[in-house]
Amino acid sequence: MRDFLSGSLFFGGVATLVFYELGLLIKKRFRLAILNPLLLASIGVILFLRLVGVEYTSYNEGAKYISYLLTPATVALAVPLYEQVELLRRNLAAVLSAILAGTLTALCCVTLLCRAFSLEHALAVSFLPKSITTAIGMSLSQELGGVASLTVAAIAITGVVGAVCAEGLFKLLRIREPIAKGLALGTASHAIGTSRALELGEVEGAMSSLSIAVAGLLTVVLAPLFVHLV
Repeated sequence: MRDFLSGSLFFGGVATLVFYELGLLIKKRFRLAILNPLLLASIGVILFLRLVGVEYTSYNEGAKYISYLLTPATVALAVPLYEQVELLRRNLAAVLSAILAGTLTALCCVTLLCRAFSLEHALAVSFLPKSITTAIGMSLSQELGGVASLTVAAIAITGVVGAVCAEGLFKLLRIREPIAKGLALGTASHAIGTSRALELGEVEGAMSSLSIAVAGLLTVVLAPLFVHLV
C-alpha cells in the first residue's frame, strides 16, 4: 500500500482535495467556526500519511501541483471587488488607511514578539510575511533570508486562526460595518480570511479581496525596513 501510494504521481494532490472536500462537508454539517476546512484537511492529511507510512516528500510530489493554482486563485478574488467598485470609490481614503494600519500592526507585533523571545534572525524573518497570501509570502521570505516552509506554516495558521476567531471578535468588539469586517479579515488573514468574508456577505468579500492585494504590496515594501529590527 505504502509503495503504491508513494509511487503514484498524483497521490498528494488527490489526497489533499479529498480531505478538503471532507472538511467542507463537516463544516456545512455542523456550522462551527472552529471546523475550518483547511484546518480539518491539514489534520486529516497528516494522520493519513502517518497511518499508511508515506513520507512527506512522496506526498509533496503530487501535492505541489496545487500550489501552482495559488496565484490565479488570488487574482480571481478581484471579481467581487469589481462588483463593489463604486462602494470602494466612496470610501477609498478610509479603506487604504485601514489596510496600512493593519499591515503595520502585523509587522510591529511580529518584530516585538520575535525580540521578546530572542528568536534567531532567519526564524524571525520567516514570520514577517505571516499575514499575506502564500504566493507573495513565500517569495518575500526567501528574498529576506527566511525559511519559506516556516513562512507557509505561519501563513496557514494565521489564516485559520483569523477565520475561526473573526466572528466572535466582531461580536465582542461590536463591529457591525461590513467594510470594516472585510478589511480586517483580508488584512489579517489573507485568502483564508477572505473565504470567511465571502460567507458573511458580498461587501465583506469585496473589501477583503482588496485587502489581500494592497496588504501584500505594502508588506513587500515595508518588511525590508523591519528585517534589521528582528
